[in-house]
Amino acid sequence: MIPHRLERLAALLRSGDLGVETYLEELEKRIGEREPEVLALLPETGRFERLKREARALIARYPEPDGRPPLFCTPVGVKDIFRVDGFPTGAGSSLPVDEFAGVESEAVSSLKEAGALVLGKTVSTEFAYFAPGPTRNPGDPRRTPGGSSSGSAAAVAAGESPLTLGTQTIGSISRPASFCGVVGYKPSYDRVSRAGVIPLSPSLDHIGPFTETVSGARLVAALLCEEWQEEEPAERPTLGVPVGAYLEQADEDGRALFSGICGRLADAGYTLLRSETMAEFSVIRDRHNALVAAEAAQVHARWSAQYGDRYHPKTRELLERGRIVSQSEIAQARAGRQELRRELMVQMAEQGIDLWISPASPGVAPLGLDSTGDPVMNLPWTHSGLPTVAIPAATDVDGLPFGLQIAAGWWQDERLLAWAEEIEAALGPTR
Repeated sequence: MIPHRLERLAALLRSGDLGVETYLEELEKRIGEREPEVLALLPETGRFERLKREARALIARYPEPDGRPPLFCTPVGVKDIFRVDGFPTGAGSSLPVDEFAGVESEAVSSLKEAGALVLGKTVSTEFAYFAPGPTRNPGDPRRTPGGSSSGSAAAVAAGESPLTLGTQTIGSISRPASFCGVVGYKPSYDRVSRAGVIPLSPSLDHIGPFTETVSGARLVAALLCEEWQEEEPAERPTLGVPVGAYLEQADEDGRALFSGICGRLADAGYTLLRSETMAEFSVIRDRHNALVAAEAAQVHARWSAQYGDRYHPKTRELLERGRIVSQSEIAQARAGRQELRRELMVQMAEQGIDLWISPASPGVAPLGLDSTGDPVMNLPWTHSGLPTVAIPAATDVDGLPFGLQIAAGWWQDERLLAWAEEIEAALGPTR
């Protein structure tokens, strides 16, 4: 069986203990088995012939294992709002791909420089908003994988790729990670370059990876995040549980699963502090949604004027709402992001909280494919720009995955992922 954990796979490919062509042949079989049901990848004729050519070129460039880069010949799936040289960008839409042509995404270029092979484009909802694509949840094809990074999360969960890239403007990394049972890391706002990515709301868009484990996310974060400095905190973190209006957004089953996770962490020796926070959560939510709509209307002004009939009704409704948001409301919403960040950071400092923990989704993946689920549990962390990682932490009575969302202070991504790796180990396997 081919290894799927990114850190293990990358080490085997670098050392030569796993032959690249052998691995690609096994991966081709895996995708052939799972993709007809999961539909995580955009179709590509001759995908594996291309990958083998690119792999041979990398082997010729780096013949000695000691000189090979960290992701040598490791596949990465890329959400179809990132520009990638040699691939069309459709942004999950029916607009002409020429409209989105341009310079390759800096994040993609960084991974390619680290030796990664682009497996292909993964399915995105239309313009990274709510109009679903064809992707199914690998654990139950009757259920949504989440959105908008649906294909990226599903590809990792299905074993089709050890690493994928996604984006989050409300909950598009954390929610699908929770629904699919994988790790989804959302860095501090703007710590990973957004250049070369089709925007939805530039003040709120974040770029991050999906992997199977936190250690895989740490490997990628070191390659993508500005000024990354690896950190191994000596102290065990104190965990803040944000009770009140925000936590009440989770559904009854989600709150029960989260309570069980908290109990397991307490049993493992973690200190948990219940803390009233975000009392005016509805204000935060409305402010965030207004900013998304307003900035999306600005981004799409020319495209929607020319191709408005090609937009999904959900996207059209977003743009219509955005056009009536005033400039003063936009300014207030942007300022509100800084205010929320400061409030959360002050509360952490005053109460000795190192990390916030919360449900990564309101519950498990809902039945049906007409919706990608509710991103409400992710919204305030995206609004504040604080870094988060969603990790598989529980399963419900039907074996469906449910994620724990862990948030750290501003620009404390290194500490977040180091502590999250320890929490992941304390919680143990969930599937």
